[in-house]
Amino acid sequence: MRLNELIPLKRLHEERYGQVLCYPKYDFKEMRKRLKELKKLGVKAVEFTGDKMAFDVPVLGKGCVGIVVAVHTDAGKGALKIRRVDADRAGMQHEAEMLRRANAIHVGPRLLNVTDNFLLMEFIEGTLLPQWVEALRGRGTRSRIRRVLRAVLEQCFRLDEAGLDHGELSRAPKHIIVDADDRPRLVDFETASVNRRVSNVTSICQYLFIGSQTAKTIKRKLGKVNEKELINALRNYKHERARENIKKILDVCGLHRV
Repeated sequence: MRLNELIPLKRLHEERYGQVLCYPKYDFKEMRKRLKELKKLGVKAVEFTGDKMAFDVPVLGKGCVGIVVAVHTDAGKGALKIRRVDADRAGMQHEAEMLRRANAIHVGPRLLNVTDNFLLMEFIEGTLLPQWVEALRGRGTRSRIRRVLRAVLEQCFRLDEAGLDHGELSRAPKHIIVDADDRPRLVDFETASVNRRVSNVTSICQYLFIGSQTAKTIKRKLGKVNEKELINALRNYKHERARENIKKILDVCGLHRV
């Protein structure tokens, strides 16, 4: 049965909802523990909706570490990442710390709270970047795309400066959401790290302009980017992460004026 409804906290122990909160294997004892955590976070209800499915229940996202659902809390609507019971980590604290560092430089959804099994974040209403670019039509399309792409690169530059590597931006169809005001937001910091060489700018440029289906769509909308010049500009940037070298990348990609 496909759902799209708001389920209050007192009903989440029911197995068809509990199997999402304890994905992929329902366990009553674990369910009780997790319900206590949700109460601590101020969660009043879970909104089961989205394009992904966990068993027969729609959710916002599903990955190797967690399931993402919309929730309603004392403070309003949020996004909740649920740690899978078979995840390769014991808790959500690492991702929370990575998101906290990203928030300090105005990147990512705002971290609201964290427990062992849940990460509560700001809910971002918007469209994934590939679908957003594909859907744009008419007057102003090029300038809107350029503004969004420039903002994405600027956020990646801030991450590089902070020494925080996102880790998933070379294949980012699910990691950039564009909101109703054309503001792009980088999401999903579960594999982020401060212990490896940062490659946010280089990775996102490969995704947006060189080696993905999204790059083909952007090329069709904006025109071709000289890949040889871009690769050379990225090489210079890797050698020296300076504002001057970012400007060169923006120039090569046609984003210096938007």
